[in-house]
Amino acid sequence: MPAADAPTAQAFIARLESEATEAERVKYRRYFPERHEEFIGVRMGAVFAAARENATMDLDQIERLLEHDAHEVRAGAVRIMAEQAKARSTTDGRRRELADLYLRRHDRIDDWDLVDLGAWEVLGRSLVDGDRGVLDELAASSDPWRRRSAICATFAFIRRGELDDTYRLAERLLDDEHDLVRKAVGWALRNAGDSDLARLRAFLEAHAATMPRVTLRNAIEKLPAEERKRWLSARVSPG
Repeated sequence: MPAADAPTAQAFIARLESEATEAERVKYRRYFPERHEEFIGVRMGAVFAAARENATMDLDQIERLLEHDAHEVRAGAVRIMAEQAKARSTTDGRRRELADLYLRRHDRIDDWDLVDLGAWEVLGRSLVDGDRGVLDELAASSDPWRRRSAICATFAFIRRGELDDTYRLAERLLDDEHDLVRKAVGWALRNAGDSDLARLRAFLEAHAATMPRVTLRNAIEKLPAEERKRWLSARVSPG
């Protein structure tokens, strides 16, 4: 059991419920009509503020949040994990524990926004000085959100100028069937280009003609307009 003054899942959920409105719940339903999950009806800004204030929450309490049906509660859980992972005071051992929880309960990290809240800070940070083979396992998954986690985790390496994993996984996922994985691959390539533009152009020379359009558009977003036109005109694939 957590100490009396330690953050608890129950208190976190109660706080979100206290800030919920029917109007916000309706917004979520309108923006995400395809999602068959609960929405409490609280703004993400309020969720993130609560996560910052509960960033010392124990892992067992975070897992309780992940088990909740409401999307905002699970978003709060992943955000708490990210706040812990990026804190300077957090030990490498704790980052590994957070990453283990992220991977073990990836069944509850089941949409693009939840992946984006944690893949970089929680999973990527834990692998900076370790074996990154788990990313290849995720990239081979039948679950698109695990595949998205694989490529998004590499943002932690891109920030350090380490691009090999990004390009390896991007090449592996170029033909991914899911649009939101394709977009994530494009974003990763675009950010890798900030570190080494020549390498991005070499990758485009090899793959632009057959890359999915959404991946290519995101990858070349920061290039000059005329160059973007050239890469887009090189495409021969209809996808």
